[in-house]
Parts: sequence; C-alpha cells; structure tokens
Amino acid sequence: MVWSTREIADLAGTTVNTVRHYHQIGLLEQPDRMSNGYKQYQVRHLVRLLKIRRLRDLGVPLDQIDDVAVDGNSSSEALRAIDSDLRVSIERLQRARAEIQAILNGSSVTDVPPGFEDVAARMSETDRSLMLIYSQLYNNEAMSDLRDMEEAETDGLSAELDALPPDADESVRKELAERYAPMLAKTLKDYPWLSDPKGHVTKSVELTQATMTEAVQALYNPAQRDVIVRASIIADGLLRSAKPPAEGQEPTP
Repeated sequence: MVWSTREIADLAGTTVNTVRHYHQIGLLEQPDRMSNGYKQYQVRHLVRLLKIRRLRDLGVPLDQIDDVAVDGNSSSEALRAIDSDLRVSIERLQRARAEIQAILNGSSVTDVPPGFEDVAARMSETDRSLMLIYSQLYNNEAMSDLRDMEEAETDGLSAELDALPPDADESVRKELAERYAPMLAKTLKDYPWLSDPKGHVTKSVELTQATMTEAVQALYNPAQRDVIVRASIIADGLLRSAKPPAEGQEPTP
C-alpha cells in the first residue's frame, strides 16, 4: 500500500507542509512517484516520520535528529547534550513560574531585575529603567552593590533629582548639584568599580559606556543631566582632595 503526502501526514499526526520541509532539509527521503507525478509514500516513510515526531516531542532540534541516529543506535553524547539543554530550560521555566506566582500574589514586580523587589517601591521609574539596563551590562556582584546603594539612599536627594523639571533655574541646579556631590563621592569611594567597571561588566567596557550614555540621555531631562555633570565634577574634586599625598609629595593646599 502507498499513501499520498496528505495521507501520510495525517497518519503521522503532522502536516503536509511539515513533510515537505523534512524533504527540503534532507531529513526525509523523497518517495517514488507514479506516472501521473503523485508521490507514493511507503511504510518506511511512515516509520521515519513517526520516529522524527517522537524525537521532536522529546525536544530534539531538527538539526540534531540525525545526531541521535533516528534510524540506528542513538548517540549517547548527543542525547546527553540535549538532556542538559532540556534541564536548563526546565529550570528557567520553573523560575519563571515562581516569579509569575509571586507577581500574582503581590510580592514581586516586573519592571525591576530579580532581587530588587523589596526596594522597588522607593525607586522612581527612571531608576527602575536604569536597573533593567544595568542587569544586562553588569555581573551579579555589581548588581548586588547597586541594590545595596538603592537601599542605603535615604536622604531624598535622588527623589529631588527625579522631580527636577527640565526648565529648572540655574541656581536650583547648582544648589542641588552641591548637595548631591558628597553623596556621589561617598558612593564612588565605597564602590570604586563604578569608576573602573572593567571587572564587573558582562559586555565590553566600550559597549557598556556607550549604552549608559544613551540611557542617561534618554531617561534624564537637560536640567537633570546638568546636575549629574556638575555633581560628578564636584565629587571628583572631593575624592582627589581626600586622597593622601604620594610619598615625597606636598599636600594640596
């Protein structure tokens, strides 16, 4: 007995397009054709299709079907690799389910990285956006430090910066920068990797810096950016003046 493409697709529980795709990628041999041009699928084609479907149901990618020798002895090495990939996927899905359940229970939020849930309420929308970007640029140690910074910020200066309108007066910007600078200097002193993030980035330093520059431009208005620049200059001066002079060098007056 022979079957048409549609018939064998129905028997195998798949679609005509899938059968044709398997032909195109060389996973299923082409059957003989009758004099009228119609394909004649035989039992070997059906068995092959069923084996392929079985492996696909197990999560084996199409490009690895032949690696596990669908028509012979399975490759243990290939199967172990696939099993490892499946284990990682299962763990990821389990974490996702746990996170979704926490969100449904009101104990988690979606617009901050994992681990920032308990400080999210005090963070502005800008802070949350920055932390999401940071999570793609910095390693776990750096993200832990950033979380600690958020938790330690209690003087409300960040909130003042967030509320600063784009047309804020020069005097307002200058005064806020002068108050913001000591906090910034302390942060840079406590976490020196902020000035030299080389050992804490997951991308290149150049990409990290370029991404952060774009983020600051997009997330802060001109007055806020002006305050950040002014405060950074003042903080740098504070750090320099606090450094002990090198041996043989006179202290800076």
